[in-house]
Amino acid sequence: MPLVQSTYKSPFLFRSAHLQTIYPALFRRVPLITEDRERITTPDGDFLDLDWHIKKYSKRLVILTHGLEGNSRQPYMQGMAKVFSNQGWNVLSWNFRGCSGETNRFLKSYHSGATEELQTILNHVFKREQFTEIALVGFSLGGNVILKYLGDRAKTLDTRIKSAVAISVPCDLKSSSLRLEDSQNLIYMKRFMITLRKKIREKMELFPGHLNDENLDRMKTFRQFDGAYTAPIHGFTSAEDYWTRSSSKPVLKNITIPTLLINAADDPFLPENCYPMALARESERFHLEIPFHGGHAGFVEFGNHKTYWSEGRALNFVEETRGKL
Repeated sequence: MPLVQSTYKSPFLFRSAHLQTIYPALFRRVPLITEDRERITTPDGDFLDLDWHIKKYSKRLVILTHGLEGNSRQPYMQGMAKVFSNQGWNVLSWNFRGCSGETNRFLKSYHSGATEELQTILNHVFKREQFTEIALVGFSLGGNVILKYLGDRAKTLDTRIKSAVAISVPCDLKSSSLRLEDSQNLIYMKRFMITLRKKIREKMELFPGHLNDENLDRMKTFRQFDGAYTAPIHGFTSAEDYWTRSSSKPVLKNITIPTLLINAADDPFLPENCYPMALARESERFHLEIPFHGGHAGFVEFGNHKTYWSEGRALNFVEETRGKL
């Protein structure tokens, strides 16, 4: 019955969900761990940029997947990379299309259900033949991609993939998207919309006549943006169709490897539907941990070699569940 009692204790001044969410994004500094960049070609002729930290003696690899409008070099990605690297793991921190600092080649980019991109990464990894043990760690949108991948491909999952950790995941995309329309989340929506609008304008220049810029400047919600752009660009009929078909929650029951979902109870992005407690109680492999505090991808901790709690927790889970398939 893997509904886990959380060990996270928030610093006294960080019991605000918004402070937990905003502080790391603005003020955290982490040295770059995954420094070696590699560009690979996708099956459809686009490209993905991968950042590596390789230890030639190790056969263990952790693959890190970032969140919406993030990239491989975000502090939360490099913080996780540092913790795993210090314990002898190779690290691969990869970028979704259009997130590495260069616009991708095609009209389509990435979305919350883009599990085929993770499969492309894994296929590339498997060709190296160095790694016999692989762990997957994802944040927010990236966490949803990992969970959906594990659920969709449970029966054909490569045996080298041993465990996974997903942090601050909107596993029910519709309810989370609607939650972000709340006035308390206006600051986050504004920030997301700035970069999303920029990318749409770049695509309009590259593909004239393919996108309509009507109301783009007035869009304030994912419901509007996903309906106008994300859905039609990626083959969905509407925002709701995109949310339904891309959410990981319906397939969590299929997961066959030790997997931990960490969603803080005070995460401002996540409504009740994003805490699948009943499923965790019934599952042997899917673990759910709900700290009282932590905000969205926060889990701030001081005095622990500049490591945040979620990073140490992810490493411990992966290490503790080794060989327990």
